[in-house]
Amino acid sequence: MKKRLQVFISSTYTDLIEERQAAVEAVLNAGHIPAGMELFKSGDQSQKETIKRWIDESDVYMLILGGRYGSIDQETGKSYTHWEYDYAGKAGKPRFAIVINEEALNEKVKEKGQDVIERANYQKYQEFKKEVLSKISRFFSDDKDIKIAILESLKEQENNKDLKGWVSGENSGNMEKILQENLSLVKENIKLKERINQMKKKIEVQHEFDGYSYEEILCYLKETKVQIPNDPEIFEESAGTEFSLLKIFTGLKDVFSIGLENSYKMEKFDNFLFYKVAPKLLNFNLLEKNKIAGRPYQRIQISKNGHKFVAMYEMKKLKKATED
Repeated sequence: MKKRLQVFISSTYTDLIEERQAAVEAVLNAGHIPAGMELFKSGDQSQKETIKRWIDESDVYMLILGGRYGSIDQETGKSYTHWEYDYAGKAGKPRFAIVINEEALNEKVKEKGQDVIERANYQKYQEFKKEVLSKISRFFSDDKDIKIAILESLKEQENNKDLKGWVSGENSGNMEKILQENLSLVKENIKLKERINQMKKKIEVQHEFDGYSYEEILCYLKETKVQIPNDPEIFEESAGTEFSLLKIFTGLKDVFSIGLENSYKMEKFDNFLFYKVAPKLLNFNLLEKNKIAGRPYQRIQISKNGHKFVAMYEMKKLKKATED
């Protein structure tokens, strides 16, 4: 009787939802049993033990590698996907990988944005990809490639006498029904996960500033220093000193709310803010420049992004003060 192999499917999640579903379907259509960790969150030590057990109990380990490296396991310094790949190798499991090709990845970026490629740990991703490609692996450009690669790879593994697999007994007649029910449950789980991720993204977008996070802009404002002109008459005790852009922006938020105009009557203080400070804030759309109808000059005012940043900054400062 034909052995049914349990195949552990590993990948990053949010960028490869459709690819994982295609892999699950391919494994089921080949008459084997897919296993994965969609129901578990990364980062919990007990979940890592569960993953180890699932890999130990599986016959074959399959990796789908897209453009992301994934979240980092603090214990090993590797992504959870990388850690799973290494663990499967140490456990002696046959491993094969399906890797997205460059053209397909570029198309994915155009369709879904920069979130599908690795930015935070690019070097680690490249090293992991190099390691994967040095072993048994194939490239894919679409779901059809994934299904073909899985069918061909599993066909080879079926003849591996070292793999025990699952051999049906008296209930073997119900196996097809069980597999179909399993596929339905996996599909439903994938849909639920996708809805959750969409909701998370919607919440994240509300905290984004044109692609930058609050923390990224906060860091930029803290680290960017501005030299105050050495003019005691205008800048008093601050003359000649250096301030962070964050302190200037938040400290003078009311001035920026009213706005600055580069008219010929502009005071020296306003001139400094308009030409030395404002350009740095315009880069992140914290300020906006408006042409004044019927007048030969421009007005710079705090933007919608600027108001949102200041509000978040003030709320976080208030929360910290309350906790202290």
